[in-house]
Amino acid sequence: MSPNDSRSDGASGGPVGGGDLRVDVFFSFRSPYSYLAVHRMRRLQREYALSFDVRVVLPIAVRTPEFFERVNPLWPPYLLRDIVRVAEYEGVPIRWPRPDPVAMDRATGRYPIGEENQPRIWWVSRLCAAAQEQGTSTAFTFEVAPTIWDGGTDDWHEGDHLERACGRARIDYAALAARVRDEPASLDALIEGNQEALRAAGHWGVPTFVYDGEPFFGQDRIDLLVWRLHQRGLRRRDAATGATNDAEGTSP
Repeated sequence: MSPNDSRSDGASGGPVGGGDLRVDVFFSFRSPYSYLAVHRMRRLQREYALSFDVRVVLPIAVRTPEFFERVNPLWPPYLLRDIVRVAEYEGVPIRWPRPDPVAMDRATGRYPIGEENQPRIWWVSRLCAAAQEQGTSTAFTFEVAPTIWDGGTDDWHEGDHLERACGRARIDYAALAARVRDEPASLDALIEGNQEALRAAGHWGVPTFVYDGEPFFGQDRIDLLVWRLHQRGLRRRDAATGATNDAEGTSP
């Protein structure tokens, strides 16, 4: 369970009730599969007495940059093919972000280490951590992740793109940004705590969903997660009132 049990994350994904089942979601803004999970999360939170608590982690390119030096060279092109295929299947727009949230040295193919070399991912991750502190990280993610990934926004990190995304989620962007500027070390500690919690749950990748200590890795495990939640009493939410009933529905 998330340490933040009094959440207000319904703004961008439907009502959130006090009797909801709660699922932690370990999420990276550089992960295409994390983004591809967002529309399913939003729909499930709207249709079921279910609340997702997003806990931001840094992408593996920042946490473990040497990972990509050891990966099979067939993996990157397969990844690109797969995410387009999954997006087409799910009816979700996708384009690799412009610019990439993580900077890469094109000459060496390596990812520079250090916050000063990775300003984009640190900024958006800290913003999400600040939202996590105030209980709005899921609403933040539901709007910011598509801004980065759906192909409709170039230079997503500049201008007022993130501010407008926060506005759609009814989040005060200026307050988040001030928190990032004033207390980055506190937010970094929160992110590190999320990464430790992910490891403690038994995984390292994203997105990972954790319910009652059980991890479900990947957006392609959402149906399995819903199956488990039905075993634990998941109920449909009344669309009109936000109330719930005991009629078990089928997994979307």
